[in-house]
Amino acid sequence: MKTTKSQDNTDALKTLGAGGETRYNYDSPSSDILEVFPNNFPGRPYLISIEFPEYTSLCPVTGQPDFANIIVEYIPNEVCVESKSFKLYMGAYRNHQSFMETITNNILDDFVTRLSPLWMRVKGVFSPRGGTCLHVFAEHYDEDSEMYERVRNIVREWKSEAGRHSS
Repeated sequence: MKTTKSQDNTDALKTLGAGGETRYNYDSPSSDILEVFPNNFPGRPYLISIEFPEYTSLCPVTGQPDFANIIVEYIPNEVCVESKSFKLYMGAYRNHQSFMETITNNILDDFVTRLSPLWMRVKGVFSPRGGTCLHVFAEHYDEDSEMYERVRNIVREWKSEAGRHSS
């Protein structure tokens, strides 16, 4: 049996831990929870979509739970987010009280802080409350990147293509 060696650099990852040790934090989301690893294909704009369909947080007024599907889509620059740290980050909102609009924008800010992506969009698709559906989309472009125009065109094409296939 032939074994192969990954080209992925995992030296800096702590969340996966030796022996699978994981610390759970259910009330204070922070960009510090997010771990990253080097993007092996910088200069090639490709899209990553990562989804958390079991998101929960609390309404800051009533304390009632809010449920959502949170989707983070991005074109990486130098680093990518490690998926277990993504899960732990989303779980940190469980006892956090904030409005849905604030949460979606805070998630975008935290991811941009840690990843410095070429492009990123966070979609908060919240479950209906009181007969009302609320979906919040927040977006970021790295306007200083040499690939800014290319990335904008790729995102525009991708959104157009996704829209044709969603019906």
